[in-house]
Amino acid sequence: MRTHPEPPRHVPLVHVTRGAIVESVHHGSVVAIDASGRSALVHGDAATPVYPRSSLKPLQATAMVRAGLDLPPRLLALAGASHSGAAMHREGARAILAIHGVPEEALRNAVDLPLGAAEREAWLREGGERTRIAQNCSGKHAAMLATCAVNGWDLEGYLLPQHPLQLAIRVAVAELSSEEPDASTADGCGTPLWAISLAGLARAFARIVSSPEGTPERRVADAMRAHPDMVGGDGRDVTDLMLHVPGLLAKDGAEGVYAAALPDGRAVALKIADGSERARLPVLLDALASLGVDASGVQRPAPVLGGGQPVGELLLAPSATRPVR
Repeated sequence: MRTHPEPPRHVPLVHVTRGAIVESVHHGSVVAIDASGRSALVHGDAATPVYPRSSLKPLQATAMVRAGLDLPPRLLALAGASHSGAAMHREGARAILAIHGVPEEALRNAVDLPLGAAEREAWLREGGERTRIAQNCSGKHAAMLATCAVNGWDLEGYLLPQHPLQLAIRVAVAELSSEEPDASTADGCGTPLWAISLAGLARAFARIVSSPEGTPERRVADAMRAHPDMVGGDGRDVTDLMLHVPGLLAKDGAEGVYAAALPDGRAVALKIADGSERARLPVLLDALASLGVDASGVQRPAPVLGGGQPVGELLLAPSATRPVR
């Protein structure tokens, strides 16, 4: 019989109420670090490696800029995006390729419809089908191909773990997180994906956003913060967060991952155990509040509905409202 790996030691983080009872419970882990890099809050398991999924994109983009990628800020923001698939996102990915003379056919990301619901409906109304350019990681893949073109690296095998591009990304992940990546696999879009701890992910975000102006790390952070609409899109909480919290770098990831950091080095990283998106934002906002961050302008999670009317809400589990250091 196959032996299953041990899961992280997650704890209850969010209660979902309906009427007078708790209908569902989301477990997970969250870590917050202060400006000195010390743990300010830990619930659950901050040490066991997890896959950061698309929260790894700012680290990947940093590696690309270190390798010579030079894009206007709006397009560099798209390199670190899980975009909604609006026309500006699709055109941006094509622009990255065109600047570097790379054909669209060189893309090897997954074929998909736009990620955003409104964008997907508009795309289908126009007769659109599943394509690589509409998939939410097309900006990152276009930037990866552009980095290969800048360096004269093979385009065909840019997703292979032993490709110079992916080796450079692995080095950046290890350096920024201060951890040796524990395991690797393929992300949903096909990119090699490295596992690090939530503490390591928070450290990496803190280093990216607090690096000196003009460094590759800071160029990525500045681009994403200046163009949050390119990082997500209309109605996306990652875009809303960066619009309403001055200086915040934030990036969401599949399977319930989120990471965020401020210029002084305060940072948060979290993972919802069941992969739920609905539980991420309340945990992130509470962790930011524990660091003294005012996120009052950010749209709160939608209430639980019954017949179209609010009948419940997402609440932090009692154990998650007490700071654990």
